[in-house]
Amino acid sequence: MKLLIVDDEELTRTGVISAIDWKSLGIREIFQADDGIHGLEAARRYRPEIILCDVRMPRMDGITMLEQVEAILPDTVAIFMSGYSDKEYLKAAIKLKAVNYIEKPINPVEIREAILEAKEVYLGRIRSTRGESLHSMETGSRIALQLTVPYGANAGTIDNLLAELGLSSAAFTGFTAFIIQAGAASEQTEVSLSEIYHEFRKLLLAQNMDCFYVEKRGRYMVYFVFGFSASDSRNLSSAAGFLQAQYGSMGNFFIAAGETVNGITKAYRSYTSAVVLLQSCFFFPVGTLLTPAFLTDSDNAARHLPDSPDTKFTQALSQRDLAACEALLLDVFRYFDHNVTLLQNQSKDLYFKFFLALEDASRQAGIFSAAGPTETIADTMERCFSYEELHQTLLLRTRHLFTEIQNSVQENPTILLIKNYISRNYMNETLSVKDISAHVFLSMSYVCTFFKNETGQTLNQYLTEYRMEMAKQLLADPRYKISDISSKVGYTDGNYFGKSFKKYTGLSPSEFREKTLQ
Repeated sequence: MKLLIVDDEELTRTGVISAIDWKSLGIREIFQADDGIHGLEAARRYRPEIILCDVRMPRMDGITMLEQVEAILPDTVAIFMSGYSDKEYLKAAIKLKAVNYIEKPINPVEIREAILEAKEVYLGRIRSTRGESLHSMETGSRIALQLTVPYGANAGTIDNLLAELGLSSAAFTGFTAFIIQAGAASEQTEVSLSEIYHEFRKLLLAQNMDCFYVEKRGRYMVYFVFGFSASDSRNLSSAAGFLQAQYGSMGNFFIAAGETVNGITKAYRSYTSAVVLLQSCFFFPVGTLLTPAFLTDSDNAARHLPDSPDTKFTQALSQRDLAACEALLLDVFRYFDHNVTLLQNQSKDLYFKFFLALEDASRQAGIFSAAGPTETIADTMERCFSYEELHQTLLLRTRHLFTEIQNSVQENPTILLIKNYISRNYMNETLSVKDISAHVFLSMSYVCTFFKNETGQTLNQYLTEYRMEMAKQLLADPRYKISDISSKVGYTDGNYFGKSFKKYTGLSPSEFREKTLQ
């Protein structure tokens, strides 16, 4: 703890300091001041937990000084010293919650006892203050949660919670909801989020505003900012800037600010407008603050998505045309980037197809995926926090594939024909070696021997592996039922598919899906 000694007599100050083993009392720092004015300045600068203060001093007496200190350090504990047995001063000291009143000449034993008592009083005040703050935060969080559903049936609950905080629903104007979508929950800490909340409230209270806050599903922080007078757009900009700065130091995030509404009964409308905007944040750079103004300033009407982009991408890959791939992806990027009318899934569905085409082209070229053998497309896409990151990941994987193709030994053209035929027909349950040999105009026996010599695998082994890899990709997408996936990869018998899949991966289809989607 820190101790401030305020006395106009230097001998008294040095005598008190030298007479006591302060470290044994838990006092680590001691500051001095020679009158009330300097004592007030020192209190502001050093924020001591305990002040040992003379009553009568020149320029500003101890009572006046402590009255002003109490306004800035309400939990600090005072101990008065005086050589005068003045009842009026004693009454003032009691009014200021001084824990002790020591008469001069100073007795070190009395000071020790007074300091120990002051420590207990200070710690009690801190526990009480923190308890009140925690209760206020918890109650405010419960109110915020109620405001994320339509106002009506829960009106009584909200009124009761407001009453706990000494507030009335009639007092509120200018509600604005801010929703922060943060990165993975592991990137956030409970302590830092609590600190942001308390610092945010300090900023708001200085502007005659306040907020209710709740955390939802570990990745969404909701702040309902309100004022007791009409919300000032400059103050809201200041609030938004504060949140951007705070969350910017914690990792990836987006912020959406809903429309400003009048009164707590309409707070849900601000919340829902922020939710809608948050869906569009995905298409903007990380750290972007989206407001309703983005909806009116958008140029989405002039955007056009190329026809059948996934088919064109697959064709460009099969033709080994990197320039065509990049040109197509650039057109797609221009369509989705900064788009405020689309949902995330509309882009993710298309990019899933792009990644599938890339995986297919990699297998046909005999090249391992840039993601590695254990990462699925779902894993790759889940790691991408923003659309820009998703697009760059696809673009880099595409360029990586062409680099690998260029650097690899060219595969036999007949093998490429066989692999390409399998990639286009693996879902056909009747696909056979006979079909494959007919496609390349070779006998069945020769095709089998030739393929094994060139690749080290039998045709049936390669076909099974191809089907299993496609099944893994489909299982990573929860939209597909397991019973449907078996038929999509060429198995009419679901039980046989399950046994084959477990033999290949060591897991049943359901176990693989559960592990992948964790």
